[in-house]
Amino acid sequence: MLPAYAELHCRSNFTFLTGASHPEELVARAHALGYSSLAITDECSLAGVVRAHVEAKKVGLHLILGTDVTLDCGMRIVLLATNRNGYGNLSELITLGRRRAEKGSYRLYRHDFEAGGIGALDQQPGLSGTSADVFIDHERPDLSHLALLPDCLAILLPQRGHDAAELLGQAHWLAATFRDRVWIGVELLHRLDDDLWQDRLIAASDASGLPLVAAGDILMHVRSRKPVQDTVTAIRLGKTLADCGLALQPNAEQHLRSRMRLAQLYASHLLQQTIAIAERCTFTLEELRYQYPEEIAPAGESLAGYLRRLTYDGAASRFPAGIPAGVQGQIEHELELIGELAYEPYFLTVYDIVRFARSQQILCQGRGSAANSAVCYCLYITEVDPARSHVLFERFISKERNEPPDIDVDFEHQRREEVMQYIYAKYGRHRAALTAALITYRPRSAMKDVGRALGIDFEQVNRLSASHQWWDGRQIDPERLRESGFDPDSPVVQKLLWLAQTIIGFPRHLSQHSGGFVIARDSLARLVPIENASMQDRSVIEWDKDDLDALGLLKIDILALGMLSAIRRALDLVGLRRGEIFTMQDVPAEDPAVYDMISAADTVGVFQIESRAQMSMLPRMRPHCFYDLVIEVAIVRPGPIQGGMVHPYLKRRQGKEPVTYPSPEIEVALSRTLGVPIFQEQVMQIAMLAAGFTAGEADSLRRAMAAWKRKGGVHKFYDRIIDGMTARGYELEFAQRIFSQIEGFGEYGFPESHAASFALLVYVSAWIKCHEPAAFLAALLNSQPMGFYSASQLVQDARRHGVRVLAVDVALSEFDCTLEELGVDTFGNEQQPAVRLGLCLIRGLSQGGAQRLVTERGTAAFTSVDDLARRATLSLPDLKALAEANALSGLAGHRRQAKWDVAGMLPVPELLREAPIAEAPLLLAPATEGQELVADYASLGLTLNRHPLALLRPRLKKMNLSNSLEM
Repeated sequence: MLPAYAELHCRSNFTFLTGASHPEELVARAHALGYSSLAITDECSLAGVVRAHVEAKKVGLHLILGTDVTLDCGMRIVLLATNRNGYGNLSELITLGRRRAEKGSYRLYRHDFEAGGIGALDQQPGLSGTSADVFIDHERPDLSHLALLPDCLAILLPQRGHDAAELLGQAHWLAATFRDRVWIGVELLHRLDDDLWQDRLIAASDASGLPLVAAGDILMHVRSRKPVQDTVTAIRLGKTLADCGLALQPNAEQHLRSRMRLAQLYASHLLQQTIAIAERCTFTLEELRYQYPEEIAPAGESLAGYLRRLTYDGAASRFPAGIPAGVQGQIEHELELIGELAYEPYFLTVYDIVRFARSQQILCQGRGSAANSAVCYCLYITEVDPARSHVLFERFISKERNEPPDIDVDFEHQRREEVMQYIYAKYGRHRAALTAALITYRPRSAMKDVGRALGIDFEQVNRLSASHQWWDGRQIDPERLRESGFDPDSPVVQKLLWLAQTIIGFPRHLSQHSGGFVIARDSLARLVPIENASMQDRSVIEWDKDDLDALGLLKIDILALGMLSAIRRALDLVGLRRGEIFTMQDVPAEDPAVYDMISAADTVGVFQIESRAQMSMLPRMRPHCFYDLVIEVAIVRPGPIQGGMVHPYLKRRQGKEPVTYPSPEIEVALSRTLGVPIFQEQVMQIAMLAAGFTAGEADSLRRAMAAWKRKGGVHKFYDRIIDGMTARGYELEFAQRIFSQIEGFGEYGFPESHAASFALLVYVSAWIKCHEPAAFLAALLNSQPMGFYSASQLVQDARRHGVRVLAVDVALSEFDCTLEELGVDTFGNEQQPAVRLGLCLIRGLSQGGAQRLVTERGTAAFTSVDDLARRATLSLPDLKALAEANALSGLAGHRRQAKWDVAGMLPVPELLREAPIAEAPLLLAPATEGQELVADYASLGLTLNRHPLALLRPRLKKMNLSNSLEM
């Protein structure tokens, strides 16, 4: 009988560009080989353990969590967590190492493990003060409990290049530090000196008293991954495979070997030690329990009581005429469920963040499934009125599935950072961090990196990768290979394709999520390691949103939305004109003029309905109320289109097809969309009403649709839906047709709650464009970059609507685009204001220079370019940028003259500034119209002169070409 074995040293591909197998592959292979346990020990990281945990639960393998670290002195050790406390200590140690170093690296020292020396946070040489100072003073956590790393085991990994004395010194230090919790690892990898090496390890064990244990230094789950491991090594080193030399592993032994092979290599007592160590490691990720922040309720008030009070205070404000009975019932239902699941802290945490944003006049709005919640509406987290919408709270929270809710909140994209820094300031960086975004290899990046590693011509590889689009999947058309100069049958090309296809999906590095925050009651680092983000003043946990979902941990999405910036700026401009504060709530509802404009597809710049696809739908849809906008937002999506729902809906809406329902139950779900399923919530309702699904089962169906590409879709629900519908009297043929519609819906169905949140912004932005077009244009220009159209197209559209746009001018322009009142016209009617272009549009002009210019002009007008440069202390690049944009015309004449004058400007000593200049100024001729156009687009991205095509129209006319109006 073969001896039992537990592999205690295994790095996955989450040791980026070193490991050559996914965590799931390693777990599945270890189970198939009959291993008792497997430790995932990526280098100073726990990034891949959640994926390994999910697979281990599936196959029934005991998973051990640990890490492989190399100390600054060169000592390499594996650390394994024995219990929850040990895991927390390990996670904090990784955090310490990662946060005192630059992104992508770590730094740990011997004294980090010693009593009295743990966690020395002094800035280390060579980091130039970037992020080496791990914590600012007021949030510096006490790390004294990490001394000697309690509840963790250690395995010394001696390096073959170290001499016997150094090895013995390391062993003695570890024995003194870890006592009975440390071993010396014996890794026999079929090297020439294995016997001599094992003798040296036995001698070190005898001298230090540390026991020996077998280990494998695993990098791949099967031997055949060796070429992949070589390739990722070459990519990591930035070399070709041919140039890597001894940096490559000499053989393929670092794979999960059979137990028979291990029994032949290792003495039985070394294998038995692996089992003894594994039995001490009882921790599992199932033990992690997320604890919400506590300081979110006033002293003396319970979380439930505080949430109830805030909800009803908000409800009284939302419904001044009285809370509708249906809404009150929904509030009570939600509060009861929130209380049963103990989610009050989550709602109060999000409320506090939104409250801060509103106190700073930062426009924000919740979206997604949270818009199904009446409580969120009353807390002013969302803006979808439950009295006017078809809320399905189970889409948001389900007692049956017992998973944390997910609230997404959009903030102005130019001010979101203020909200993020508020979170860090309130909770501290040891308690709050962004979720990671896992950057993986895609076809283009895989082909490019593998091609370089193989030494293939750089330009050829670039051509090949550029020819491959994201929608092409993993396969590469042989014809494209020929077009890029490759022979598809060449052995080198075949190797390129195999290697590239293998590493597609491999993790490349961790980035930061667009805004997903995790906030903990105590130290977040005891839950998951934290590292520095590439952006200053940000930190990131090592797990992404899928990892958090798998463990049922909470995150709050703090997202950025450009249209919120534009709307807030436009409302501010409207308020300035009217002499009073003007908010979204002041926008009149259901304005016929707005719907007429939308139905005419006059929607350039309007949120969500400005694309060509939406514009082509609007005249056919002809929205005339808010709910029509909700449908409009959702219907021009791949789901309804691929599911064949668009044309039936339009025909029914236009009276060309009767509105029918297959049953009264389904009519309840589909009546608001004329019998055609458009929203995800409707699919859930059909499953509940017609097939007898519970709310939790219906949400599982929705999640299966959302993951159909990754996990095989909704086929596993086929029997449940068919059986449920036929048991309720539906014909088999009809049940199959309903399932086909659900299947066609795929992952692209749009949630109604999400569409309703966006429809609010559609209406508000459309109202501003309709009634305040000048403010709309100025706000959009001030919020760039955002949206579907360039600044040039926005200006052209506004001018077609009668908005006068004035050139940028140092004598008149502010930093932002502003409005200038034009008074009344010749008939006594008040005119729309003009838009004065702002200095912010000038490419190459520094923000500081522009702000100094505006400040100095406020004290006195500029008399010359020299006066401007001196008082605003503008650099030569700033002056050149102003001249290029023709913003100096009032001081220096036309653009060419201004550019010439600025080019000759040199710093003048104070003594000579008033001295007369005898040299006569050089006068240049103005540029041609074509040259002016080119300069406008180069400096501003737009022109106020004629359209560039106007210069070519006479020539095009002679060629008998028709213009767009004649077609």
